[in-house]
Amino acid sequence: MRTCATITLAAAALLALSACSSSSHTDEIRGTHTAQATSPSAQPRTTPSAAGATELQQAVQAYTEAYFKGDATTAYAALSKRCKSKMPSEAYEQIVKRAAADYGTGHPATDMQAQVSGTLARVSYKVRGLPKFDQQAQPWTREGGTWKYDAC
Repeated sequence: MRTCATITLAAAALLALSACSSSSHTDEIRGTHTAQATSPSAQPRTTPSAAGATELQQAVQAYTEAYFKGDATTAYAALSKRCKSKMPSEAYEQIVKRAAADYGTGHPATDMQAQVSGTLARVSYKVRGLPKFDQQAQPWTREGGTWKYDAC
């Protein structure tokens, strides 16, 4: 029974950190919506402005640090409204506490690259010391002027 619970928690932790794809999210980032204009000025930006890039990078760093530190309050606050609606804070706290116990701190996000289109972003990065948590095109969204983790 303990093994089953450990496997379930580990799977949930991987799910919480892994990127999931939403076709509308992906289409919007790639600029493939059918209503998308074809003029060069209407194409989505593939890199954020300097200020936007800094804010996005800081948000990813803060989330990753909180996640592996077991700081469930900070990590949960970094989730988008959509993700919060799918996972109660108590369940998320268990996942984050387990990740901290299993992997410990000191796993910052490195080698970050982002594609941004308006309030949506896809961020690829490595997690130092834990390559199984490296991310490709992890979705983030800007809510109320703040970047939020949206890979739920």
